[in-house]
Amino acid sequence: MSKRRVFDIDFDESAVPAGTEETTPARRGPMAAAISENAEALGARQAAEAEIRAENDRLAHEYVALKKNGQIVGLVALDQIRTTKLIRDRAADRDPDLDELKASIKAVGLSNPIHVEEVADGYELIQGFRRLSAYRELLTETSDPRFAQIPATLQARGAQLGHLYRRMVDENLVRRDISFAEMAQLAMSYANRSEQSVAAAIEALFASAGRQKRSYIRHFAHLLTVLGKDLKYPESIPRATGLSLVKLLEENDRFAGQVRAVLNSQPDRDAALELSLLRSAVSGGQVKSKKAKPPAPKTSAKTTIKLNRPEGVAKCTASAGKFEVALDHDFGAIEPRRLEAAARAFLDHLKG
Repeated sequence: MSKRRVFDIDFDESAVPAGTEETTPARRGPMAAAISENAEALGARQAAEAEIRAENDRLAHEYVALKKNGQIVGLVALDQIRTTKLIRDRAADRDPDLDELKASIKAVGLSNPIHVEEVADGYELIQGFRRLSAYRELLTETSDPRFAQIPATLQARGAQLGHLYRRMVDENLVRRDISFAEMAQLAMSYANRSEQSVAAAIEALFASAGRQKRSYIRHFAHLLTVLGKDLKYPESIPRATGLSLVKLLEENDRFAGQVRAVLNSQPDRDAALELSLLRSAVSGGQVKSKKAKPPAPKTSAKTTIKLNRPEGVAKCTASAGKFEVALDHDFGAIEPRRLEAAARAFLDHLKG
């Protein structure tokens, strides 16, 4: 009798329903798992580093563009700033209003940074000569370390000389106290450095000024060309006097020698005396060159006006040959040069 094996059953594999068979996932060893995790971490780190590099490149390009346009502000040590690249358009004597600027800086700080250009061994000043001078005096007087550095907009090196001069000129055109002689001297210095004519330099530097103003600057440039070595205070010459001098220089070949003789007779003169001598020369020259105009007839009219001022009410009285101002203010305490400038501006305005 044959024995049957109870569990020896043959199944037809095709009869097993689809999807009911068991699948055993492939198992990874510890080393394979670690390698996979390290690869994923490395890929994430490389992607992050690429993003950081891209951001740094963007910021670097943005910084370079801002610096090229002079829009980066930083603190620059005073001893790193030089003032030799550009010929200043200000007179060499001390600015009488510098003390007011120093007091403002001490009280509220510097609201308008100077402008400098990077050079190999520091910085060259482009704009802000008065502000830099104020900081240097404050540092000398107080030894306060906060005045050892000055806020400055930084411009990358390599800007064209003409562009730098134009930036300085355009900033200074808004200042009312800059004289025609100073603007003419600046144009003459730039013409010498750029090897072009003074007229071309004036047209290039003062393109933002009106045509009439450029004409005045050309006249003063001619005045400085003829009498520049004999003038100690050309910045004190008002427009009307300067134009009259130029007219007489063009009409009379001997007039220049006469003016030199008058000026050299007073070697210790100050600005006020020099201006007085020039005006006397103009008056004398006009009498010789053409018939003097008869004086305007005087009238008996009298005008009184009142002006409300912060100091109080100013009573102004105008009559033939006289103009009086009554105000509770000590005019005698005003610095003579400022008082003279105010009086000259008042008279020039009435004349115009």
